[in-house]
This record gives sequence, structure tokens and C-alpha cells, in this order.
Amino acid sequence: MTANAHQERPSRTELGRVLMAAGALSSDWAPAYARVPRSAFLPDLMWPFDMRAGKSVPVSKSSDPAVWQEYADSDVPIVTQWDDGTHTGTDPGKVSTSSASMPSVVFRMLKELDVSAGMRALEVGTGTGWNAALLAYRLGAENVVTVEVDRAVADAARTALERCGMPVRAVHGDGFAGYPEGAPYDRIIATCGLRAIPFAWVEQSQPRGVIVVPWGTHYGNGDAVARLVVADDRESASGPFTGPVEFMKLRSQRLSSVEHSEYVTGSVADREKSSTTITEDDFMGEDRFSPQRFAVGLRMRDCLYVMADKRDGARAVWFYGLNDRSWACVVFRDGDTASVWQSGPRQLWDEAEAAYRWWEAKGKPGHERFGLTVTAEGQTAWLDDPADSWPV
Repeated sequence: MTANAHQERPSRTELGRVLMAAGALSSDWAPAYARVPRSAFLPDLMWPFDMRAGKSVPVSKSSDPAVWQEYADSDVPIVTQWDDGTHTGTDPGKVSTSSASMPSVVFRMLKELDVSAGMRALEVGTGTGWNAALLAYRLGAENVVTVEVDRAVADAARTALERCGMPVRAVHGDGFAGYPEGAPYDRIIATCGLRAIPFAWVEQSQPRGVIVVPWGTHYGNGDAVARLVVADDRESASGPFTGPVEFMKLRSQRLSSVEHSEYVTGSVADREKSSTTITEDDFMGEDRFSPQRFAVGLRMRDCLYVMADKRDGARAVWFYGLNDRSWACVVFRDGDTASVWQSGPRQLWDEAEAAYRWWEAKGKPGHERFGLTVTAEGQTAWLDDPADSWPV
């Protein structure tokens, strides 16, 4: 089968119209969308996210081909591997570890990559291979390298790419190191969330090259897409965030589970209690992609927050220090002031409140006003001006 040898389906055609109307699918990527179907890269058994049920559900192509095809042609994320490949059975596993991203996210990031004929591109996180195939359609398979840390995932993607007439170099390896054998690259794109961007990617880029990567802090799972431009001297790469996303994390940068019992012993009520006038709606925002959560994460290093379910008009939000056993708990109550408890070397709620107040004083900026700079010494975040930055 080649990328061109597929039958156009009404649902897929309609999805293309929706993506174009929403501004996700640009006119220069429309031919690639039309010729390279996502369905050609999906496994027989997959776990698309059911928006109505709010969870991933198993769908088998062999037992229910119509439903399988419907999900393949929908703007939903699809899990293709659980638990680093140790999962068996049809029920979802514990942790999703490989997936096919929402087409709207895929094409927004490809649009930000701003490719043109003759460019060389490196992709980190092959997944199903669909993203690499789309790049190959635009640039030629010989100009695309994709790196995947999971051997089974890499092998499956390589098979799918070859079957579709896109013999991209699909490498089994650690994409954090890039792929120097194919450097220098005009464009680098990551399809996994990072907490630290390796300087190796800058070194393997052309001057004025572009790096597009989902990036965030350990504060929460929410990421934002950073679009970095490599300096002429290749001593740095810098650029703004373009909007919120959420991706599976680079395996070497996953955060280990935090055990509550290792932080909090005895009763929280035994600690000194204080209060805050900040409300839950103010501090947490509408959802996990709220700009204040992103901003607080940028200002609080080495901290994780966990939000509990709401009960009887009250919700607890916990903060855990990642380099010590500091913790804080704030309980927001409808129509009342919130109660605060803190313990350890860091006063984590005081830090969180200060970060929120800073964001508020700066005019409640959205993701797009923030940016990131990467150098050999590390990475810094900034608001509006790269000259006014701080380490993250």
C-alpha cells in the first residue's frame, strides 16, 4: 500500500474541513492530510478517548471495523500502548505510554514547524509513525529521521512507514541525545512532553533552525508548545510558547510517584493553621490548562501539586517539594476563606501564593506571553522579554 492508495471517506473529509475551519490544518499541509491517512498507522486494537465517557475505551478493527474507522477519522487522541508494552488484554492499562495525538494538535505543531522543500527534519518520539509520514510527504523520506525509545513501537512504525511508501529512517534510541548522524537539521520536533530540553538539539540544528517541543514543569501534567529559534552562533535557542497541550512525557523525564505518607505523618490538623483569601476559581482557573497553573509552575521550582476531588463544597490541593519533604495543603471552601497548613524547610503555599500574586500583578498573562531559552548551562523562562528571565 502507498500513501496515495486509500479510499477517501466522508468522515475523514469532514474532519479535514473542521480542522481547516479551526485554523489547525493550514493550506500547505492539506495535501499531506489528504494523502497520508492516520488510519494506516493505527494498530488493530487501540484505545481512543471517548469524549462522552471521559475515558479511553478498547476498539478492535477486526471485531468492530466501523467504530474503529470512525475513531481513526476523529479528532481524538488514541492510546496505542500501555505500561511500556507490558500490558496485556483489552482493558486499558495503568499508564498510557504511546499514542496517536489528536489530528488538530498534530497539524498545529506541524504548522508551527514552518517547513519547506529541501529541509532536513528530526522527530523525537516516533509513536505510530504518522507524524513522520506527514513530514516525509512534504520533505521527502530521505530528509526525515525519527527516533523512538521503545523498540517494539519503533519497529511497528518502521513497518507502517515502509508499507505506505515512506521509508523514513526510523531509529530505535534515546531521542534526548538527538541523532547526530543525520545532523545538522533545519527543523526538530518532539511529540513527547519534556521538562528539560537537551542542548544537543541546539547543537544538531542549523543556525536559525526551529525546534518545536511540548514543554512544562513538574508542577503539573500540563505542557505548552515552545517554538524555539536557534541563534546564528548556535549558542542558544529561544522563543515563545504558542499554547497549551498535554503529551506523554519523555520516558527519562517522567516524574516518579509521590507517596503522600512519606511527606505527611500524623494529623494535618496538628500543624499550625493559617488562611488565604485566594479562592479556588482564582488560583486553579477553569481547567488543567489554565494560564495561572502554568505561571505558578514556572515560578515554583521542584514542586508538584495534586488536586483532590471536591466533597461537600470543599477541595484540598496538596503541594509536595521534590527535593525535600516539604508539603502544604490548602482547603478551598465555597463561600468561605481557605485554610492552609504547611510543613518542612519550604513554605510551599507561601511560594504558590507569591507566584499567583506575581501572575496577577503582571496582568494575568496567557501562555503566549511566556517564553523559553535553552543554552548549554540550562534553560530559563521569561515573560515578554528574554532579557528578563529566571531559571526553570
